[in-house]
Amino acid sequence: MHDPVPRLPSLLEAVLSVGTDLELRATLQHIVDAAAELTEARYATLDMTDPGRDGLRRIRTAQRPESPEPPARPEPLESPEPPESPESPELIVPIHVDDEVFGDLRLAGKRAGPFTDEDEQLVRVLATQAGIAIGNARLYETARQRERWIEGAAAVTTALLSGESAADALMTVAERARRLAEASAGVILQPTEDGGMEIVTASTLDDPGDIVGTVIEPGSPVLEQLLGGEPVFIDDSATDPRMTTHVRHRFGPNMMLPLQAGGRLLGTLALPRRRGGRPYTAVERLLATQFASQAALALVHAEAQHSRERLAVYEDRDRIARDLHDLVVQRLFATGMMLESTQRRSAGTGDTDKDVHAMLGRAVDELQSTVQEVRTAIFALQQPPADAPTTFRGKVLREAAGAAAVLGFQPSTRFTGPVENRLAEPVTGRLLTALRRALAAASRRAGVSRVEITVDVTAPLPDGRPGVRLTVFDDGGTGTTVTWRSPL
Repeated sequence: MHDPVPRLPSLLEAVLSVGTDLELRATLQHIVDAAAELTEARYATLDMTDPGRDGLRRIRTAQRPESPEPPARPEPLESPEPPESPESPELIVPIHVDDEVFGDLRLAGKRAGPFTDEDEQLVRVLATQAGIAIGNARLYETARQRERWIEGAAAVTTALLSGESAADALMTVAERARRLAEASAGVILQPTEDGGMEIVTASTLDDPGDIVGTVIEPGSPVLEQLLGGEPVFIDDSATDPRMTTHVRHRFGPNMMLPLQAGGRLLGTLALPRRRGGRPYTAVERLLATQFASQAALALVHAEAQHSRERLAVYEDRDRIARDLHDLVVQRLFATGMMLESTQRRSAGTGDTDKDVHAMLGRAVDELQSTVQEVRTAIFALQQPPADAPTTFRGKVLREAAGAAAVLGFQPSTRFTGPVENRLAEPVTGRLLTALRRALAAASRRAGVSRVEITVDVTAPLPDGRPGVRLTVFDDGGTGTTVTWRSPL
């Protein structure tokens, strides 16, 4: 046995080098490189006993060539086994971290013959220090991960409470979670009416078009756990029999986490990594589960806040509608009656009075038109702004609002008669189609500054049958009037 003292400076340098970096992967690489340098081994690997804990399987150093060329950059994770032969025995030294075997440090291919007892003593000293450095690196890595996930959860909460729409809120959760987990995709699934789950939102590095809309059909082995609000951890999505979707073949390790708050299941957050990607560690699983719980709570609060804001808008709109009806419409109606009375008194007199009579007639018509438009505005105020209209009036107003974006102004809309009671499918569908065509034609004409839409269910057809008449007038050119009729 040789005296290890002459090699003590090299040992001290190696011991110091393994603690120079706080990141786990870099620390392990320092350990492997230092062991190879200390023993003059051509091959050195560190095989982890529990790859799932830290997400690492093997760290190795490159083969040391005989020629003085620059050494290749060490490659982490999987690598070929170092060659074994009777002339090149291995030196294997375990590394312990907190009374547990972290992995085996394997050395082979010593240049000057077989490994000696002195080599083994030096590597064991290095392994002791390596265990301490690995423990510190683990603590540092865990602290960094917790900090990132906490910051991510806070950012999601802030974004959701800032007033995003429901679709944007789900995308915010999926996008942030994907980045934090270093996943290939961030996916949100929600329950379907038939008892399955459907992907409604997907954040991916590539085009997510073929992912959104994917359905986990009822009866899938994984579905019972997801609908029950249980997290599901999968080692390989492509081969796990519980996965049944057509996109599973492209993914490997996966976490499927419930978005659940107050006993209410909002959906599932799935974070798959690419096929062959490193497995999720126990710490990552815990942090991602906590993130999903926080995100679900933020989604519920954002939804409640949005509902309160919408309720406030509805209340304000109802107040405006009541004021318009109780004040403006009543006053206009009273003014119109006064003018009609004056018109009747002036009828049958001289030419001057006839002019006055005509002017009064036009004033009455304008007031009636104004009353109709105010009533239409009241009806529009009473409609939920974010919902698709379900009444015929609402559908006509939606078409007018869509045309306003092209025309640059809001068309005037009037309804005559009980349109809601007298119109039914398929008449309403044909009328709306005719309205779209007329508005599109008006938008293509030059010089249009006014468009008037009138729907009248009191105008009979030329043959006397009851019918509906749609009139669309625009002032482009010499004025264009489109008229469409249909029996009721």
